[in-house]
Amino acid sequence: MPLLDIHAIREILPHRYPMLLVDAIVELEAERIVGIKNVTVNEPFFAGHFPDFPVMPGVLIVEAMAQVAGVLVLKSIPDRHRKLVLLASVEQAKFRRPVLPGDQLRIEMKVTKRKASVAKMYGTAMVNGNVVAEAEVMCKLADKPAPDPAESPVEAPAALA
Repeated sequence: MPLLDIHAIREILPHRYPMLLVDAIVELEAERIVGIKNVTVNEPFFAGHFPDFPVMPGVLIVEAMAQVAGVLVLKSIPDRHRKLVLLASVEQAKFRRPVLPGDQLRIEMKVTKRKASVAKMYGTAMVNGNVVAEAEVMCKLADKPAPDPAESPVEAPAALA
């Protein structure tokens, strides 16, 4: 049973389909988190990467890792609805095996360094106990931009009789 299901994750992360790449959080500690991404053949990227041999793009595996890290960072912030976690850097990324439709990615991220608005984390993505990717990501906490009042819906004037 997940600690955080997709509904709870959507309350924390601003990402939405097709860019929300975390389906569940199964372990959560102060400096460590484990998330799950169920990879299905219906993922939009498989249509072009590659039609005859569908493989999850490495950049999206790293994005899923960064999103799991983002849940850890945002979960502990009381005013998280006013914050974004931005990916600031990716280092030492390595891809060991392809991720295919039907695989379940188990993503573990651990904090290696943390300051007020920056967190550096090392993580691994595994399928069936085998490491498929690893990377160190740095995330920066930022304020969400204020909504532009010019973009808010305006009621149309009532029709004249």
